[in-house]
Amino acid sequence: MAALALALGSSVLWGIADYLGGFKSRTYPVPVVLALMYLSSLIAMTIFVVARGEGPPGTQSVVAALCAGLVGIAALSAFYRALAIGTMSIVAPIASTGVALPVLVGVAGGEHPGLLRSIGIAAAVIGVVLASRESPTDDAEAVLDPRRQRQSIYLALVAGVGFGSYFVGAEIASRGDVGWSLLLSRISAAPIVIVIAFMVVRRGGRFPTAGGLLALLGIGLIDLAANAAYNHATTLGDLSVVSVASSLYPLTTVILAAVLLGERIRGLQRGGVALALAGVVAIAAGG
Repeated sequence: MAALALALGSSVLWGIADYLGGFKSRTYPVPVVLALMYLSSLIAMTIFVVARGEGPPGTQSVVAALCAGLVGIAALSAFYRALAIGTMSIVAPIASTGVALPVLVGVAGGEHPGLLRSIGIAAAVIGVVLASRESPTDDAEAVLDPRRQRQSIYLALVAGVGFGSYFVGAEIASRGDVGWSLLLSRISAAPIVIVIAFMVVRRGGRFPTAGGLLALLGIGLIDLAANAAYNHATTLGDLSVVSVASSLYPLTTVILAAVLLGERIRGLQRGGVALALAGVVAIAAGG
């Protein structure tokens, strides 16, 4: 139950970070948004690891963490760009389908979720997709450039593969040490996105005001907390279960959009939310 609770917590935090980060990406360039987010999380993890005083884990965990950082930043870049140019509630569920990869890896590695948990996993994934669906008659979708909409879908698919790969890499890295896995993943990713952001700003890209700067640094810490919860959850439970529970973040996005932006949750979406929650209950009951 602890693993499931942490995984669900990570999905809520990721949903909040993605909603806020995607929203900010409509005002500031994506590389700038990600650079500031990663900068704050890199500083926080450096302080934590240094203060703890424990050495790095074995080679396998180090390599997995570095690789997870690279695929993670690539996925997040594609995802935030897709959120910035497309419809959030279409982009989010497409990206979340990448959870199929860690589920397959977990099962191939000998995990046996059992019948009830397998049903719960399927219900949760389908529920997220349904909950995040928008009516094609929505005004927001109607005014979108079809070319940009297609581009956002392609980017969401790339993000999904990247997120799935990150889930697998982070699980391997966390076997050695959760703290070091988080730090190393940021060490590999932060310099790249910071350099790109610097080039974008030099070419005229907008840099945040003081308020925007603090907001992006804070979003980075929320994203870090989500990653920490997920990484720790993988050390306590099966990858196939933890990754699915952590991928429920589109539900948070839908709820935030309804509460903060006044978007209506339609009948199909309500059914999807109910199905996803029922899937979580089945996963918990099957433990």
